[in-house]
Amino acid sequence: MLLEWDALGDLTRVDAQAAPPLGVARADYVLPGMVNLHSHAFQRALGGLTERAGEGPDSFWTWRDLMYRFAARITPEQIEAIAAQLFVECLRHGYTSVCEFHYLQRAPDGEAYARPAETAERVAGAAHATGMGLTLLPVLYSHAGFGEQPLRPEQRRFRTGVDDILGIVEALQPLRGGQLEVGAAPHSLRAAGIAQVRELAAGLPAERPLHIHIAEQMPEVEQSIAFSGRRPVEYLVEQVGIDARWCLVHATHLNDAEVAAIAHSGAVAGLCPTTEANLGDGLFPLQAFIELGGRFGIGSDSHVSQSPVEELRWLEYGQRLVHQRRNIAFTRQQRDVGQYLWQTALRGGAQAAGRKVGALAQGLRADLLVLDGSHPNLDGVGDEDVLGRFLFCGNDNLVRDVLCGGRWVVQGGRHVAQEAVAQRYRQALSELRELREVSQ
Repeated sequence: MLLEWDALGDLTRVDAQAAPPLGVARADYVLPGMVNLHSHAFQRALGGLTERAGEGPDSFWTWRDLMYRFAARITPEQIEAIAAQLFVECLRHGYTSVCEFHYLQRAPDGEAYARPAETAERVAGAAHATGMGLTLLPVLYSHAGFGEQPLRPEQRRFRTGVDDILGIVEALQPLRGGQLEVGAAPHSLRAAGIAQVRELAAGLPAERPLHIHIAEQMPEVEQSIAFSGRRPVEYLVEQVGIDARWCLVHATHLNDAEVAAIAHSGAVAGLCPTTEANLGDGLFPLQAFIELGGRFGIGSDSHVSQSPVEELRWLEYGQRLVHQRRNIAFTRQQRDVGQYLWQTALRGGAQAAGRKVGALAQGLRADLLVLDGSHPNLDGVGDEDVLGRFLFCGNDNLVRDVLCGGRWVVQGGRHVAQEAVAQRYRQALSELRELREVSQ
């Protein structure tokens, strides 16, 4: 297969009949780069720091309080340094696109920055510096709970209304291009009233993606029923409607009617198995969703892992544990679990990102992974078994080189800016540690 791309980073030729030209790089195993459809980049710096049991039962809600305290201190410069480190790690492991669900919009005191898009621009700067493809999703966050409860003091950095988000989307317009798209995200039905969700969906340009956290935890489902008489997905579908521009992140706790509603709508289920496990969220009803033709993709969310292999592996393994049998993620048309998971997550992720990615095809972005064909896990493996080996065999990173937007950003397993990015990340962590020690 001959692959050619232009200076803008788009594939211009994908030719299975061409003879190998002289001087062109050759590789045994090449895959389309994976889309990470759900990211909170700043939370990368929290990884491993919240694993100490409290006095009472720990849950998503106790973890959230720790995350709020961390978010209250971080500066725009630190956000950029942490995001760059995350993107380097994601690229090295096979992600070539990230959807950034970005809700740190204001200064630590809750006041707006002189440029309201300041922190979003910092994330975009990190993506540009590292070569990561990006979909920015400025987050609508107005309330602390159902019924328009007022924000708590520790949530003041997140405060936005619909006009604020549409203004940030407009401010980011000049950055849009082959490597960057801009959508929007109501944080959740807890943090954005249903009328606000409708207004944001109507105000955003029609082709742009919309993402929302939904039904992640049972207390959220119970609160939704108490407030509206409806479960969260049921309430969203009834009051707003969803279609292919929507990505419903987590959607962990669903009844049968909600599973069917998402599958039939064409929306994407945004699944983040490592974070959902880390926070004790629960397991998405994947088998029923697949049987109904549902679309899904994967994300690393809080970034306890930066590997699409681990997300897809645990997406499948979680289902095996629930159903107490093997090989859950397949269809009659595609019975190979590795092939099915990678291809389906690519399609769902590309749809959720709203960018020209997800396959090696003319007109799409030149985003690809070169696997290490010399690694023992791939030595002598037939083409039909490569993805099975890649996803379900061992823990070595088999990604050798990464091309993103027509630019080689990882070669020989190392990112081209790895050391410089790591140094800025270490400095950011040092500053945050010093601030934490002073505040204590």
